[in-house]
Amino acid sequence: MAATANTTMLSDLIDPEVIADYIDKKLIPNIRFAPLAKIRDDLVGRPGDTLYLPWYKYSGAASSVNEGADIPITKLEQDKKPVQVSKIGKAIQFTDEALLSAYNNDIAEEAAKQVILGINDKIEADFLTEMATATLTENIPASGSPAAAIADCLVQFGEDVDGEKVLLCDPTFYARLRKSDGWVPNTEIGARIIQTGTVGAIYGTQVVLTNRLIGTSTAYIVKPGALALVMKRDTLVEFDRDKIDQTNYIIASKIFAPYLYDDTKIIKCVLQ
Repeated sequence: MAATANTTMLSDLIDPEVIADYIDKKLIPNIRFAPLAKIRDDLVGRPGDTLYLPWYKYSGAASSVNEGADIPITKLEQDKKPVQVSKIGKAIQFTDEALLSAYNNDIAEEAAKQVILGINDKIEADFLTEMATATLTENIPASGSPAAAIADCLVQFGEDVDGEKVLLCDPTFYARLRKSDGWVPNTEIGARIIQTGTVGAIYGTQVVLTNRLIGTSTAYIVKPGALALVMKRDTLVEFDRDKIDQTNYIIASKIFAPYLYDDTKIIKCVLQ
């Protein structure tokens, strides 16, 4: 029998635009490394799989100027960094029976949550790949005070050592840190916490745990603005249906480019 105007269709139960909007609103707050990244959406819709993103070179220190003399003119130079754009997708499959038996039609909500988790997972993994290319590096010995080793790492920032910064590490290194002199629990950091999941601080550096670093023998000290995330297209949500087995699909995809924006704001700590 052909469908009529009174036939309830999948699109009557689940609005893809509503799901897409929900995903985009929830996506950034759920990315663990988002507070450390510049988020850009001004390149949405531009064609091509490689972006050439500009950054400005330092033009040098000011000069002494004698009375009546001209102030020297310095050229502002810009360079471009190639960034590879990625498209990721996730599809949720469910049968007609599952849709009809779902309590309060929660399949759409659960599908959206699963898509957010999947996209976050990929973006965070790509961020860590970018962090691994950091040019500032420091070894942290397996013995001795890890706090003292972190203090040595911070020397890499030079005169820019002040300001907000986060140490990303695995639970094992965290256990060493919290036994060190100078450890500050998160209850004493208060409103200065810049990232959810902060467990404490050492030498003015907030400590955030991530299981993604387990087994890598690596930790990172990162300042806000070290990373960047370009959203090239809003989340696209579509429906599909296999009429033979009466299976439905919610398909979501996103085009983005996470990259290391400023390598002077990140230190790669190699745990020995």
